[in-house]
Amino acid sequence: MKIAPGSRVLITGAASGLGLALVRRLVDRGCRVLATDVHAETPDVLKGLEGVTYVRLDVTQDVDWATAHDWVVEQWDGLDYLFNNAGVAAGGRIELTHLDQWQWIVDINLLGVVRGCRTFAPLLKAQGRGHIVNTASAAGLVHPPRMSEYNAVKAAVVALSETLLHELKPNGVKVSVVCPTFFKTNLTASLRGKDEAAQRSAAKLIDGSAVTADDIAAEVIAGIEKGRHIILTDREGRIAYAAKRFARPLYYSMMKKASFQMAKKD
Repeated sequence: MKIAPGSRVLITGAASGLGLALVRRLVDRGCRVLATDVHAETPDVLKGLEGVTYVRLDVTQDVDWATAHDWVVEQWDGLDYLFNNAGVAAGGRIELTHLDQWQWIVDINLLGVVRGCRTFAPLLKAQGRGHIVNTASAAGLVHPPRMSEYNAVKAAVVALSETLLHELKPNGVKVSVVCPTFFKTNLTASLRGKDEAAQRSAAKLIDGSAVTADDIAAEVIAGIEKGRHIILTDREGRIAYAAKRFARPLYYSMMKKASFQMAKKD
């Protein structure tokens, strides 16, 4: 089903990267967008976009989610699409990760999505329609070495999304989960961790990608309109996920090779 002009859309992490690309594409389709991010004032990149309202929303704060919910009810009397998109990056060898780093990424990448779903599920169920779109990662489906905390939270977002797919279906609410591989974005700015080699490797993969956030946004919208639950946005992700599902020995061989290559560089 096509995303209709006039659709009411809330996007977290909307001031940059995939979130901003989604804002722009949905505005072009005539949607009304509540763009949210952690900035106190409306970011310059969002100013002047027709049909866009900015509200500050830190996804780790229940009060901010309540404010966004109240705005949606008061201004729009409902919501058609919730994009739980905000996220950060971290990685490294397990012994070089720390619990504060784990807590940070869990609070944003997992519990931020949980809070969004908990906040708006009652509204969508009462409407009898709506669509939740959670941004995970190909790392939520396949699990490369030296990305333990990132893999874990993204796998949890995939599991949450599948659970809600079944749970909310009787109420007419759809759920999709977006699983891209590396694409060019400002995610490197959020990278945390004490494993400098892993940070450099991740930054190189992100900054060196030929795939843009706009490319991913186009695939996300196409996946939503085709009714897909798991939205694999690029060829590399499709190949890796297929290998894990249908050629597990080959998949393990690939991961082993990657791990040994990383170890040689230490």
